[in-house]
Amino acid sequence: MIQALSLIALVAVFVTATTTPVNMGLLAFVAAFLIGALSGVSLDDVLGFFPGDVFVLVVGITLLFGVARVNGTIDLVVAASLKLVRGRRWAIVWLMFALAAVLMALGSVLAVGMLAPIAMPIAARYRINPLLMGMMLSHGALSAAFSPITVYGAFTSGMVAKAGLDVGPFVLFAVPFVLNVAFAVVLFLVLGRSLLRRDDEQVSALDEIDAGEGSGTQVLRKVEVTPRRVLTLGGMAVLLTATGVLGVDVGVTAFVVGAALLLISPHRHQDSMRDVSWSAVLLVCGMLTYMAVLKENGTLALLGEAAAALGSPLLAALLLCFAVAILSAFGSSIGTLGIALPLAIPLLEMGDIGAVGFIVALGFCSTVVDVSPFSTNGVIVLAQAQVPDKSRFQRQMLAYGGLVVVAAPLLVWSAVILPASL
Repeated sequence: MIQALSLIALVAVFVTATTTPVNMGLLAFVAAFLIGALSGVSLDDVLGFFPGDVFVLVVGITLLFGVARVNGTIDLVVAASLKLVRGRRWAIVWLMFALAAVLMALGSVLAVGMLAPIAMPIAARYRINPLLMGMMLSHGALSAAFSPITVYGAFTSGMVAKAGLDVGPFVLFAVPFVLNVAFAVVLFLVLGRSLLRRDDEQVSALDEIDAGEGSGTQVLRKVEVTPRRVLTLGGMAVLLTATGVLGVDVGVTAFVVGAALLLISPHRHQDSMRDVSWSAVLLVCGMLTYMAVLKENGTLALLGEAAAALGSPLLAALLLCFAVAILSAFGSSIGTLGIALPLAIPLLEMGDIGAVGFIVALGFCSTVVDVSPFSTNGVIVLAQAQVPDKSRFQRQMLAYGGLVVVAAPLLVWSAVILPASL
């Protein structure tokens, strides 16, 4: 009885958060308290399930990138990168893909939001297909979504670790990266071949990109090197060195570096706290806490019995990948993943499906569909697109998103799940 009630509460949390502006993490915390009490799980135990390490990681990383955005360091990197590719339009498209990937890999969930106000006006001024530019930005960010220091990477690693599974962080990162690159290559070959002409018009790194007053579009002018920006770049280098070489905790290091930059110039950086992704923090921590309650009260074990009753683990895996892609295209990627992973674990215990491949496949299917105009990335791209007909552009995005919803599960199932299960 309590297991059925737990599942009903889980579905109610997802549906309510998808159809209303209420944060899914907030609802998950409420469900954790209520279901925990009904299950005999003490309040102290429920509070003990709170993932403090994930909280520190997400807040620390997003704070550091908030500082980098406020003091112009991100603009400096973009301007220098434009100069590096010598303004070739085809190279700029791939540059934006790479910049989005790097920013996301370093932990910035706002990678598309940082770059779209620059990239989309460039696309309009220099006759680059706006759908190509917007989707390349999205695929670039999503290719690095499962870096160990992103929200997605931390969430998935935390879930599989609690389940006693061993999914290496490199594989979790590499497979979605390769598959997103594959999508980007096909997209470029279809929409961007005209950019390869020899007489291609060049974009100056010092061009002013501005859509006009009130458009919300960022202005990119000549960006100077200042002491604050040098210190910020140095702080990022410290973060990479301390965590990658010395093995220091990523969240703690980001907190220390971010706080140091704030103290050096507190008035200049005071707006950076607005960039801390509090909604993402609440969502991830709430879902992880509720999943821990479901494990404690035996709901996940019940799901294992239901999964075994399906008979064909490979077919069940494909159906679950499709379900994840469809739900995530309209709702929260992390929320969908939080529901799918507990369903996947029982299937894995049957022994007919490779654990690593299945977990990675679910992660890929839940994130790659964020090219949809209903996702956060898609909404940002749509808002920043400088096109004469926004409705038509939205339909184009929706058509591409639908194509990805269909193609992604088939691709990852045949390329990752099936080979790993043979």
